Amino acid sequence: MSIKDNMLKNEKDLSQYASKSKNAIRFKKIIEDIRPNYFRDIDKIIYSKCYSRYINKTQVFSFKKNDHITKRIIHVQLVSKIARTIGRALGLNEDLIEAISLGHDVGHVPFGHVGESVLNEISMKYLNEPFLHNVQSVRNLLILEKNGEGLNLSIQVLDGILCHNGEKIEQKYTYKDKLAKEFYSEYLNCYKDEKYSRNLKPMTLEGCVVRISDVIAYLGKDIEDAITLGIINKKDIPENIKVLIGDENSMIINSIINDVIKNSYNKPYIKISEGYLNIMNELLEFNRKNIYAHAYTKKQREDMKKMFYELFDYYVQCLKNKNKDSSIVKVYLKKMSKNYIKQTSIERIVIDYIAGMTDEYFINEFNSIKLD
Repeated sequence: MSIKDNMLKNEKDLSQYASKSKNAIRFKKIIEDIRPNYFRDIDKIIYSKCYSRYINKTQVFSFKKNDHITKRIIHVQLVSKIARTIGRALGLNEDLIEAISLGHDVGHVPFGHVGESVLNEISMKYLNEPFLHNVQSVRNLLILEKNGEGLNLSIQVLDGILCHNGEKIEQKYTYKDKLAKEFYSEYLNCYKDEKYSRNLKPMTLEGCVVRISDVIAYLGKDIEDAITLGIINKKDIPENIKVLIGDENSMIINSIINDVIKNSYNKPYIKISEGYLNIMNELLEFNRKNIYAHAYTKKQREDMKKMFYELFDYYVQCLKNKNKDSSIVKVYLKKMSKNYIKQTSIERIVIDYIAGMTDEYFINEFNSIKLD
């Protein structure tokens, strides 16, 4: 058996519905080595700059001095572990699952969904395009990484990332076959309609697994973090949820994973039972009312909105005035390809720059422009 055969031996026992490494498609050819396609994509993602910035990006809570509160880097690792558990039980391709999981949130902006909503407002105002973190995740990996050349990932990985929308829970997740041009058409359509990506179907069953795993990963963990911060108490969790799936994150995760596996085994879809669908939706609604609505004060939201707008306006003027001493030129554009600079509008460049920032870098940048 060759080294490459040894790397691929686990694929011999995969489900008939699994995506095999040999079926991976890319926009550009690559020089192959011993690594299977999706295994190689994992490497590309974890060595990317946008992946390294997970370390200081908000998951739900910002401005909290507690090292045990989830940051974005922990969330994507939890998604990966949950998705790989489901994938292994169902005989799916764990390499593809891991690549999608680890890359699915690289497009998240400073301060999580609160920051995303402001950047979406800015993007609609100046570009007439919605800003969505799943779309920006694809943009980072497809276009912005490697100084504007992109990473040339498998279409199956990029598609799973685009379709990962974890804000909507479905009882049954199905996939549909796509060619590279169909994926790219869907990606472009996401810039035309804010709601378009919500109803996209992944091209692989592995993509479906990541989509449900994204929800499983944050439902219980956000409750755990909120309890740690004193925002809620364990007794606040609805009694019927406690009885059915428990009141600890580990119990919640274990219960839902087992239900998914039970209802999806040897099936060409990922499914949860009706009872668990109702529980998950009730839990999500509980989180929205009792956690997400209280993650920031009204003043914090107003301050963040002001900061985003001021930074955006400042960088736009820097580019229009060709201010070579500004960070957007020295730190960002100086390293980007000529094609990216030539083909991208000033407003889009600024949005790309801000979207890629960590929380700390964003605050430091804002403080620096206030000193000018």
